[in-house]
Amino acid sequence: MMFNVPQFIDVEDKIAGPLTWKQILWMIGMGAVLLTLYNIFDVTLFFILAIPVTILFVLFAFYRPNGISMITFAMHGVFFLFQPKVSVWERPLEQSPLPKATSPETNENAGTVVHKRFDPKQVHELAGIVDGRK
Repeated sequence: MMFNVPQFIDVEDKIAGPLTWKQILWMIGMGAVLLTLYNIFDVTLFFILAIPVTILFVLFAFYRPNGISMITFAMHGVFFLFQPKVSVWERPLEQSPLPKATSPETNENAGTVVHKRFDPKQVHELAGIVDGRK
C-alpha cells in the first residue's frame, strides 16, 4: 500500500497573501499601538516614537534568527539574563576510568627500551616531501 507522506509540515499556512496569521496579528498590534500613540502625543513626538515601535513589531513579525521566531529568541535572551550562571565542578573519582600513559615501546623479550633512530638524510627527504618540494 502506498501512503502520502505530508511534506513541508514546518511551514505555516498563509492566510492573506504571503502573510501568516501570526504576522497579521503582529501588524494589527502595531497598528493599535501606533493609533494609541497618535492619540496620546503630538505629531513630532509620535513620529519619534513610531519609528522604534514599527521596527520592533516588524522584527517580531518577520525576522527569524537561526530559524526560530523572534519572540522565542527574545524569551531565550531574557531567560539567559535572569537565570543564575553557576558552574559546578565535581571532583573526579579516585580511580580514573582512563588507562595510564604508557612508556616508549619496550622489547618484551629483552626487557629494554627500543628507540628508533633516523638518518639525517632521511629526515631531510621527509621534510622535502612535507614541504612539497618532491
